[in-house]
Amino acid sequence: MPIYTCTAAQGSLTSEVKALLAAEITRIHVDINHVPPAYVNVVFSELPADSVFAGGQPATPLILTGWVRRGHPQEEATRLALELSSVIVRISGIDESRTMVVLQDGPARSAVEGGRVLPEPGEEKEWLRRTGAA
Repeated sequence: MPIYTCTAAQGSLTSEVKALLAAEITRIHVDINHVPPAYVNVVFSELPADSVFAGGQPATPLILTGWVRRGHPQEEATRLALELSSVIVRISGIDESRTMVVLQDGPARSAVEGGRVLPEPGEEKEWLRRTGAA
């Protein structure tokens, strides 16, 4: 259901760091938004170093953007962003001043996964029962 894109300069994240980030992003999302781990998608986008800037200057930030279904309580969304921010700093070793987490939300009905329109937050169990998805 959710999709997270971790954008970084090429070579700034090892394969091991990517695997750890994907596991922790998944764990945090599952813990807060109560979806099966298999539904959490994490994608890494690495850009050439000469294609990444901050403040108009070449930079090596780590930017995590995520799309989540609208309707989760705001305090949970804030907790999600804060925990994700903490984990990307801890695992990547990139200074917190060079990291950013941005969560965007949209209506569940605006997304289709596996040929099925996504359920509204809180309706996952019924959706799984009804669709036979697991």
